[in-house]
Amino acid sequence: MYKALINVTLKKSVSDPQGQTVLHALESLGFKEARDLRVGKYFELTLDASDKGKAEAQVRAMCDKLLINPVIEEYSFQLTEKNGKQ
Repeated sequence: MYKALINVTLKKSVSDPQGQTVLHALESLGFKEARDLRVGKYFELTLDASDKGKAEAQVRAMCDKLLINPVIEEYSFQLTEKNGKQ
């Protein structure tokens, strides 16, 4: 068993209106030091795979087919064994 921690963000070339809205809200709350903010998605996924290589391939396939929009988003992930090994 493996656990995947998946971070999805907009590509740098894509504008982030939600991030700008949150940034302006932070500024209005007095957090004037905030300079740039981009909003993304986070997934925690447990999967059954026989080895780490297969688990990585499964996570990539899941991201590419469903979890992200490859036109505007990119992703990274960390994979750990459920017993804590990396």
